[in-house]
Amino acid sequence: MLMKTDSKLFGFLTTAVLLSLLVALAEWRPAYFTNAKVLGGLLLMQAVIVAVWHYEKWFFAVMMLTFLWAGTDLPLSGVGTTSRWIFLGVGALVGIVKWLERDRRQSFNAIHFVAMLCVLSALVSSMVSRLMELSLLKSGSFFLLFLYETGGARVAVAGRERAFFSGLVTACEALTYFSALCYWGLHYEVFGNPNSLGAIMGVVVVPILLWAVLCTDERHLRHRLAFALFLAAGLLYYSVSRASILACAVAVIVMCVSLRRHHLLIKGVFALIFLVAATAVLQPQKFDSLVSSFTEEVIYKGKRDQGILGSRESPWQETVGVIKENPWFGTGFGTDVVVQLQPVSSGLVFSTSAAQAREHGNSYLAILDYVGLLGISPFVIVLGLILRQVYRGYSRMWRTRDVHAFSVPLVLVCMAGLVHAFFEDWLFAVGFHLNVFFWTAVFVLAELQSSGLPETVSVNAAWRRLNMPVRPVPASSPR
Repeated sequence: MLMKTDSKLFGFLTTAVLLSLLVALAEWRPAYFTNAKVLGGLLLMQAVIVAVWHYEKWFFAVMMLTFLWAGTDLPLSGVGTTSRWIFLGVGALVGIVKWLERDRRQSFNAIHFVAMLCVLSALVSSMVSRLMELSLLKSGSFFLLFLYETGGARVAVAGRERAFFSGLVTACEALTYFSALCYWGLHYEVFGNPNSLGAIMGVVVVPILLWAVLCTDERHLRHRLAFALFLAAGLLYYSVSRASILACAVAVIVMCVSLRRHHLLIKGVFALIFLVAATAVLQPQKFDSLVSSFTEEVIYKGKRDQGILGSRESPWQETVGVIKENPWFGTGFGTDVVVQLQPVSSGLVFSTSAAQAREHGNSYLAILDYVGLLGISPFVIVLGLILRQVYRGYSRMWRTRDVHAFSVPLVLVCMAGLVHAFFEDWLFAVGFHLNVFFWTAVFVLAELQSSGLPETVSVNAAWRRLNMPVRPVPASSPR
């Protein structure tokens, strides 16, 4: 009680001192407070301070919102492009301090050590890159990401699993309504590239909302979440992203098979057949146009003569050619041949321009291009550890047939992310919002599977918390 009082007193004193300094600065240099950049910096500083003050509750949400904001076409998205690195750096440093202050610190797992070996491999490749400065910046952001996942992400979840996953479902539901309003109501492509919309819906939103629907016992709440799931699935199809549709389908089908809930798959297939048949009978001309559009835009992507993977063959072949030219140390982490042909601009670099980026079409080929054959080993190991976690998650579903587990949505996200990364090169691009969320899911899943936390959860009517009965782990009896 005394410690809480001291903490509040320290907070009040700190706030009073900061306000006094701002008032003095306004009197001494009033021109600073008419400068838009200075005012923006002050607002950003205040947002960071508030997020750090409520680190466990709000920091992850604020940081993800900043990364998501930077990836949209909303006003002031350039501010988010700069702010995301500030939040990531502050979150990583404060997260480690918070982790060290905990009475019972979580132990490190194999994935934490291998992740740091990946950072070391990225640094080595940066040292031999022709664009060493840019590559070192990319490696630095990669290090901050894994540093945050090691400390900050674990602090945000450990001991408050109910609130974390409740907020996660609420965020996915709100994001679905916002996206539907922008794309279908205002006809405004807020995420720019349709593949970005598909990635968000297929890898994150649809799997998490499906888990929430299956966990919900209250009828009214289930209907509301099912409506949001229906909208998210519609947005996924609207994006015409084959990689996202395939990734989501694989994760969901394997989950239904593991839970022995084949009736869900049968109901889904029959519903799809009914809609197709109804359209064909009532509006045959529209049905023909829909079939033609689906074949050309979704299956062949307008390249029927090149086959189903025609849109991916060219970047794959180009990446393989670059790997053959730089087989051992690669081109440098985060850089490639196209980047090396561009002059390096002076000053801070907050994002890679479109002119300096080359599409690889595959995250695994991209990292081999970056670090070469000598540096790929730790990345292969960390991917193997992720596959092991996914296998353990699906195996548990097969044994228990229990969907009421915090690990289930994380397993779905990891599975969908690994499949989706085979067709898109975001898995090691730290500036992309999906990258940050995916690695958070990976590290939190590793923590849940190694800590022996209770695995039973049900959703209450208000969707404010997850009502999980706490079952203590029995201690081993002495022999």
